[in-house]
Amino acid sequence: MNLIEPHIASLFGLHLPPRLALFLTLAFIIFLFRRDIREKPDVSGALWLPLLWLVLVCSRPVSAWLNIFGLPVSGGGSVEEGSPLDACFFLALAMAGFCVLSNRQLQFSEIVSKNGWLIAFFLYCFISIAWSDFPFIAFKRWTKIFGHPIMALIVLTEPDLGEALRRLMKRCAYVVVPVSILWIKYYPQLGVGYDELGNPMNRGIAMGKNLLGGDCLILGFFFFWHLLQTWRAERSTQRRNELWLIAGFFIGISWLLKEAHSATSTISLFVAILIVVFVRIRFIKKFIGTYILAALVLLIVAELTVGLSGRLSESLGRGSTLTGRTELWAHALEVQSKLSNPILGAGFDSFWLGETRQAVAAFYAKWNPGGGHNGYLDTYLNLGLIGLSILIVLLIATFWKIRLGLFRDFEWGRYRLGFFAATLLHAWTETTFGTVGPLWFVFYIIALDCPQTQLMTAQPSVEVSRSEESRELAYATGEP
Repeated sequence: MNLIEPHIASLFGLHLPPRLALFLTLAFIIFLFRRDIREKPDVSGALWLPLLWLVLVCSRPVSAWLNIFGLPVSGGGSVEEGSPLDACFFLALAMAGFCVLSNRQLQFSEIVSKNGWLIAFFLYCFISIAWSDFPFIAFKRWTKIFGHPIMALIVLTEPDLGEALRRLMKRCAYVVVPVSILWIKYYPQLGVGYDELGNPMNRGIAMGKNLLGGDCLILGFFFFWHLLQTWRAERSTQRRNELWLIAGFFIGISWLLKEAHSATSTISLFVAILIVVFVRIRFIKKFIGTYILAALVLLIVAELTVGLSGRLSESLGRGSTLTGRTELWAHALEVQSKLSNPILGAGFDSFWLGETRQAVAAFYAKWNPGGGHNGYLDTYLNLGLIGLSILIVLLIATFWKIRLGLFRDFEWGRYRLGFFAATLLHAWTETTFGTVGPLWFVFYIIALDCPQTQLMTAQPSVEVSRSEESRELAYATGEP
């Protein structure tokens, strides 16, 4: 990485007049979408719904976009309450997606039976609104994640799942990456923000630098997975052009990761790439469950004995407290033990509101934290031990489904495995689970087991796929 950074820096060191840069960026985005549509991919028009959903959760809500375009919209009584317009728009998108799924005649009862723990966690988030001190705010926030499973099912029930995933991620990158670069370089009033301590942060199209890092994690991992598939394709002009496209977006994403200074996303992306590469090895694929369990045990032991995360943070120049995160976690747990129910939690997305948030902020002179920067901790604070237990079982069940999927559709399986590992790591220092963020949306795509997916996914040959599946399953079970 250090060898290519000077070349990336020199490439992005060019400075153009802002209006010219805006024109070239818009022209580039139009060119990419025109090229995409002219390829006539085997996807339905309904895929534009999850694309719009993903772009919004990767960037900014509708009210923020309207403000940017000169149409000021009231955001409600406070930042905590959010905008009713955003909640209504997300709900409208979710209902439109539900209509699409109804026309596809999905057996929702079968979906529920195949994804019991995912549905249980989703419903428990809704039920916990009942004991929140801010039920209306919690409900509005829950409506924003209501569309995650719906939009994920639209992608999973497309005629060709692999093609649908490629088009979804590429089209999202066509917007997120160029606009983020444009705003950071030429429109800092949009692309550069300031934290509560007054420190500048490059956020690009997203609401914050960590959210931009999450966008880069999702798109960077996808393009690496897409590169592995494209590289093995037959030599052609289309393959060459696709490789150039991948290389260009790799450069852009690398630059954005560097500007965002998101160590969590960078490390998660690196680990996800390693898993995608090494899971190809036959004996690793066969015993992937054993290796993952051993790795988790080693990480836990290293954390308890030598403080692995702190030492890694120090090596990245962030200090042994993970940029103050460990202190925040201790304060949040102290407040939780006094003011909140450890069994049920504060209610969905409600701990960092009102009295409990003020109690944590009392430990600081200027900072008023709005989250725990730890997905597991925030789940415990909001949903209690019950919610955290459901989440842990959900993660175990999801890994088991992904492991079995490796022997049915290897390319899709290793994409799911790599992103699953990245999500687990990302959640250690960022709020990830049960949020409106893009990582939780993509998690639904990899975690949902859709009954029609295997029937609708295009396969090169029924006979070949069946024979390959039989061989893989036999290998996994040790049969001759």
